[in-house]
Amino acid sequence: GGTFTMGCTGEQGGDCWDDEKPAHSVTLGDYYIGETEVTVAQFRAFINETGYQTDADKSGDSYIWNGSSWELKSGVNWRCGADGRVRSSSEDNHPVIHVSWNDAKSFCEWLSRKTGANFRLPTEAEWEFAARGGNKSKGYKYSGSDNIGSVAWYDGNSGSKTHPVKGKAPNELGLYDMSGNVWEWCQDWKGSYSGASQTNPEGSYSGSYRVLRGGGWGNNARYCRVADRGDYTPDFRISYFGFRLVFR
Repeated sequence: GGTFTMGCTGEQGGDCWDDEKPAHSVTLGDYYIGETEVTVAQFRAFINETGYQTDADKSGDSYIWNGSSWELKSGVNWRCGADGRVRSSSEDNHPVIHVSWNDAKSFCEWLSRKTGANFRLPTEAEWEFAARGGNKSKGYKYSGSDNIGSVAWYDGNSGSKTHPVKGKAPNELGLYDMSGNVWEWCQDWKGSYSGASQTNPEGSYSGSYRVLRGGGWGNNARYCRVADRGDYTPDFRISYFGFRLVFR
């Protein structure tokens, strides 16, 4: 934990969106955050043990990029890659995708029951503090560097697909893929920032959209910045949404 300035800080330059303003001081208590995004293998263990049906399983489809547009394709779920085809076991160490916020929350609840630890999704503030390098931060635009290609899989180098976790350099805290590879669900409802200082903020108390952070393989560099904010409905799934874990 520690204190940092969240939002549109100087190193973000002219790339900030309005929802990143105003920048504000946030203080966080200590917490643990996953070194990587949750992988296909880890998510499979959850499915095999519980028989859980994801939102994509229940609806029978998820969104993929077909090379020219986003397509809602039938038969696509967490077992599939970015192209909608079922992954081979050689991709077990890729981040799981086609998972909704609801699915990520259910995974956290299962792991909490299994281990006795309080696993959950990171708050938006916890995610950003960690992405910035925590108390070891060097003030980078992306998580671990000002050179996006060294730390992130994005539209300039991904080949329109996910890549194994730990394939790029880590940030100052030893965390991988916090910029790029896949967007990561956060605990919070999306809301506007306040300029007031905050301690352990949990975002809005209600809303229609849950926060996503970090950008993904299909995004340009602007969306992979540590301050960028995404959002979508809790049941939405697509080929570049995943998640990582936190516990205190």
